[in-house]
Amino acid sequence: MTTVDGPATGPTELRPVDTDLLQALLHPQAATVAVVTTPGRPARRGRPALPPAAFTATSFTAVSLEPPLVSFCLGAASSSWPAVAGAEHVAVHLFAAGQQGMARTLATGGPDRFAARPGWSPGPFGVPLVDGALAVLLCRVAHRVPAGDHAVVIATPLALGAGRDGVPPVHHRGAFSAA
Repeated sequence: MTTVDGPATGPTELRPVDTDLLQALLHPQAATVAVVTTPGRPARRGRPALPPAAFTATSFTAVSLEPPLVSFCLGAASSSWPAVAGAEHVAVHLFAAGQQGMARTLATGGPDRFAARPGWSPGPFGVPLVDGALAVLLCRVAHRVPAGDHAVVIATPLALGAGRDGVPPVHHRGAFSAA
C-alpha cells in the first residue's frame, strides 16, 4: 500500500485499482441522465437488420463550444453498441424527472426498446425522438474512440430542441431521483 500526504487531512491510503474497488468508489457519484437514441438499419449483404436503439448515458458531457462537440460513453458489450458503432446520427435527450420510467425502459437490454412503447416518433435521419424531454440534441457522430471496455463517442450537434422547463433526473447509487 502507498500513502500520500494530503493537504489538510493527513495521510491518505491509496490501494491498487481493481474493477470492484473502482466500481465501489464511483457508485455513490451522482450523474445527470441522458438518453441516446440511434436509427435502425435495414439488412444488407450479410449484415443483419438492426432495430432502433436507445440507452441511458450518465457520461454525457459538453466537449467543446467552438466547434460544438458533445460526448458520451458506451460499453462495447452493450446491446446498443452495434447500432451506435454504425450510426451516422444520434439524438441525445435530456430527460425530465418524471421520465424515469421511460429511462428505465430504454436502459433495459432487449431487441427493440421502441416496439411496444408509445411516446416517441421518427425524427430526421430516422433517429427516434422521445416526447417530453427537457431538451434534445440531434447530432452527427464525429469520432468513436476505443477506451478499454467502452468507446467514447464524440458528436457534433446539428439541431437543438428545447422541450419544457423542469428538473432533470439524477442517477445515484443505482437509482433515479430528482436533482
